[in-house]
Amino acid sequence: MILYDYPRAPNPMRVNLFINEKKITVERKIVDLSKHENLKPKYLKLNPWGTLPFLVVKNKVISESIAICKYLDHMSPSPSLFGSSPIEKATIEMFRRKIEFDGMQAAGEAFRNSVKSFKDRAFAGPGKIPQIPQLIERGKARTEVFFDFLNKVLKNTKYVAGNKFSIADIDAYVTLSFAKWIKIDGTEKRKNIKNWSLNLEKRKSFIKYNNLFRK
Repeated sequence: MILYDYPRAPNPMRVNLFINEKKITVERKIVDLSKHENLKPKYLKLNPWGTLPFLVVKNKVISESIAICKYLDHMSPSPSLFGSSPIEKATIEMFRRKIEFDGMQAAGEAFRNSVKSFKDRAFAGPGKIPQIPQLIERGKARTEVFFDFLNKVLKNTKYVAGNKFSIADIDAYVTLSFAKWIKIDGTEKRKNIKNWSLNLEKRKSFIKYNNLFRK
């Protein structure tokens, strides 16, 4: 099992935090997104979608970060990060989808349409999709609306989907980190998000991830 990885990027960050929570040992190969190594023929041969991360298991390729997490969750069920009971699973997925579409995608919309190195690559992968500058401000506005929503959610719960840490917290924290790339601080004037994020950063899995960039 080999994870093709670039830990700084949002989707790889999701998988890295998930792996750390599960305490799984995975062989890694770093693919430098900043140099567009993911679009080189040898990597496109493995993953034609041209995205990171992707996991190679017995000559099978699993791309998409949540698909990777679900595979690893099945292989290592404890702790359960996608939920245990039917209602818990549904609640976690409900919030996770909200975070992904209203938060992570919003920040991505602003980022990929504003960065010069993504000219003609507004969407991840090898396809040539032109940037739309008008989407920058819309993406930023959507991101701020999402953080207002998240702040309200965290007013009455310790974690995003209730009183138990889950994949929804990982996704929300990744969105919080990603938003900094578009110069948005989701904790500003949002004390519930700030307290929640500080609490997460005390977890061993988050400390291990953040230590990757302090060496």
